[in-house]
Amino acid sequence: MQDYERLEKIGEGTYGTVFKAKNLRNGEIVALKRVRLDEDDEGVPSSALRETSLLKELKHCNIVNLIQILYSERKLVLVFEFCDMDLKRYFDTISPPLNYQIVQSFFYQLLRGVAFCHSKNVLHRDLKPQNILINKNGELKLADFGLARAFGIPVRCYSAEVVTLWYRPPDVLFGAKLYTTSIDVWSAACIFAELSNSGKPLFPGTDINDQLKIIFRLLGVPTESSWSGVTQLPDYKAYTQFPVALTWDQSVPNLDHFGKDLLQKMLVCNPGQRLSAEEALCHQYFSTLSAQVRSWYED
Repeated sequence: MQDYERLEKIGEGTYGTVFKAKNLRNGEIVALKRVRLDEDDEGVPSSALRETSLLKELKHCNIVNLIQILYSERKLVLVFEFCDMDLKRYFDTISPPLNYQIVQSFFYQLLRGVAFCHSKNVLHRDLKPQNILINKNGELKLADFGLARAFGIPVRCYSAEVVTLWYRPPDVLFGAKLYTTSIDVWSAACIFAELSNSGKPLFPGTDINDQLKIIFRLLGVPTESSWSGVTQLPDYKAYTQFPVALTWDQSVPNLDHFGKDLLQKMLVCNPGQRLSAEEALCHQYFSTLSAQVRSWYED
């Protein structure tokens, strides 16, 4: 730790505290994430172990870079590349509407990061604006992999207590414990809508029941014919069709035809019918993406 000078505190939560700091050896500005160690002698929290082990394998320009791990008996400090703000804070700094090219660029980068995670058999499971970082160059990075999980064969049952409520898909809201990459696709699509609405969430529910009602007002109530097996999910509850439904034009008025088409193909109640992140990257919505953004990913 003597190699780093702490400059200011930039975040705090249940995980610990994040500081902006300077590497005294090379002058690099970094983020120090000081993880609170369990007081019951169990050592490093499992979320921190998951995050460090996964991030060592996930090296990509749209995933925050873990530079170094500093550990002693009393503290664990993760050294990350520094990003200027998270997407939630970015929303607070802008005046709507958000520029079309910026929405397009941010969502493209978000999908790139998600697609890379999925190609490495990793589910993020907590995509939300607070866990997406942006640097001064307009580069977007996925962060906070504390709830992430590796997946593979054989298929395992996972916890349904994942993903912040507003970004949680209907299958998980109904208690599904068998899910795949579609869980992150739903969350990414919700963030896409939020980008287009300059920070206004698409499905801001107050609890699980309210969350499902808001979703179904836009997408309709799923049935066995549209989603085979939905009635067999652990926490399934029947909902009647709503007499007054929202339209896509009302929900995301700033998206063009291609943007709405992409969103509708990702926000599908039936998880088996959602577009994958890799497929979404090939959608016509990105045909006008700037050469500068595309150049970041050229070999």
